[in-house]
Amino acid sequence: MILQETYTLSNGVNIPKLGLGTWMIEDAKVGQAIKAAVKLGYRHIDTAQAYANERGVGEGIRSCGVAREELFVTTKLAAEIKTYDGAKQAIDGSLRALGLDRIDLMIIHSPQPWQKFNGQDRFFEGNLEAWRALEEAYQAGKLRAIGVSNFQKADLDNLLDNVSVKPMLNQVLAHVGNTPFDLIDYGTSKGLLMEAYSPVAHGKILNNDAVAKMAEKYGVSIPQLCIRYCLQLGLLPLPKTVNPDHMRANADVDFEISDADMAALKVIEPVDYEDASAFPVFRGKM
Repeated sequence: MILQETYTLSNGVNIPKLGLGTWMIEDAKVGQAIKAAVKLGYRHIDTAQAYANERGVGEGIRSCGVAREELFVTTKLAAEIKTYDGAKQAIDGSLRALGLDRIDLMIIHSPQPWQKFNGQDRFFEGNLEAWRALEEAYQAGKLRAIGVSNFQKADLDNLLDNVSVKPMLNQVLAHVGNTPFDLIDYGTSKGLLMEAYSPVAHGKILNNDAVAKMAEKYGVSIPQLCIRYCLQLGLLPLPKTVNPDHMRANADVDFEISDADMAALKVIEPVDYEDASAFPVFRGKM
């Protein structure tokens, strides 16, 4: 069962192959979602400072009935923080908000502040400063692993060429209809695990007839097909839901997509994000 399988990060830390995303789940409701997910076998929870639900995530972790060491908790340093002092304070702020002694993975949410997402300034110096704080917290044992999100090749090179602890993971927008193959290959070649957020394209892939037809062929749902697609690419998908039935279905992906069908999925026409285009990560050409 996929919920019992793990990838191994470059520093030897194991990370469950499927996680529960918590973007846009309210702080007051996220704890209940986590308890439902853990009851179903999920052991990987993904949150962020920007989601404003770390307190609720921590509450869910502490009250889910499973030992803390069996769970993997990821959070993200707010994209706007590009100084060492700011990052250091924010890391400790996440530990306090979550109510945890240690975070399993902490990543820089974006190389650029959201208001300047995909602009020309890549904030190289600011990211090195933020990274220095993450390195320090990692070496102090506050974080078990550190990484990045939404980093392009130039952003990765800035870190790889200038830091003592290399990033272990890059979380990127990746799904059927928008898979950054070059970036995935490059990150993998540098020893990073690549995570896929919005593996169901914020729900917009559900309208694709070709994907629907292929899912029907395998006797699975469109989300199940999309999650399996990510897994077969060696990615770690982070589907988001508060619905226990959807959580259960999202983890029921122990089938194999044929090579021919994988090839067809790789060239599916780009997804129209429609109303979701208001979010910077969907507006950008990731």
